Amino acid sequence: MSAIIDAHHHLIDPARTEYPWLTPDLAAIDRRFGPEDLEPELAASGIEHTILVQTISSLEETREFLATAAMVPFIAGVVGWVDLTDPSVADVIARLRAEPGGDGVVGVRHQVHDEPDPDWLSRPDVRRGLRAVDAAGLTYDLLVRSRELPAALAVARDLPGLRFVIDHMAKPPIRSGAIEPWAGLLRPFGELPNVWCKLSGLVTEADAVAWRVDDLAPFADVALAIFGPTRLMFGSDWPVCLLAASYAEVVGAARELTDRLSRAEREAVFGGAAESAYRLSVAPDGVG
Repeated sequence: MSAIIDAHHHLIDPARTEYPWLTPDLAAIDRRFGPEDLEPELAASGIEHTILVQTISSLEETREFLATAAMVPFIAGVVGWVDLTDPSVADVIARLRAEPGGDGVVGVRHQVHDEPDPDWLSRPDVRRGLRAVDAAGLTYDLLVRSRELPAALAVARDLPGLRFVIDHMAKPPIRSGAIEPWAGLLRPFGELPNVWCKLSGLVTEADAVAWRVDDLAPFADVALAIFGPTRLMFGSDWPVCLLAASYAEVVGAARELTDRLSRAEREAVFGGAAESAYRLSVAPDGVG
């Protein structure tokens, strides 16, 4: 039996940190969201552990997240940020892991979909950085849209020892309802055993006011068909999800989208997949 895991959430504090992505249209989440805000939501929804994910290109944020994770029992791991193009990135990762709380880092992420070059992941300096992530035994989160999927596919094929996790199902165009070309670009990843995917971030790709689970279902079904329940993991994308839904509504939608699966398959989506992708060692609450 796996622990129940939210594999993707953030913590933010606009009073202390500038977030380039926190534009005026996102005013509803322009405030501090800390562990104390998330904890009651987790308890109400039966979520036992989480993965805390970077929000900006900042080593300082990564250090802060690792320190927070060391003090917050429900955070099972941190996906932080390092500059992949830094020639000394291997040393940077080693220093992070040696710092207090550094054993909490389980992965690395960069906002690839914000890079002007859709082939950013193919750059030799980026590839060198990804090899350092691999050598450190960490996982790499792919924050990409359809535009960047070809480069992501090439790097996942070229680095079969590195575990990749595609965030937010590569942000499918749920508002338009157009399955293609998104599905066709995502489908080849199913052949790669080193790639997982997150069932996350869907409500903010749908109509924020009028979305229904039925709007999300065709896209979630594609992801399930491609990755299967053992390589598809639930993530809330809290607090960003609050732009369209409450935490409980996001969890409820994910459970409805997977309600036809067997119990073992649902346990994989809500825990086992994250455990394997991030090499977690967590026990369900109440289990020694």
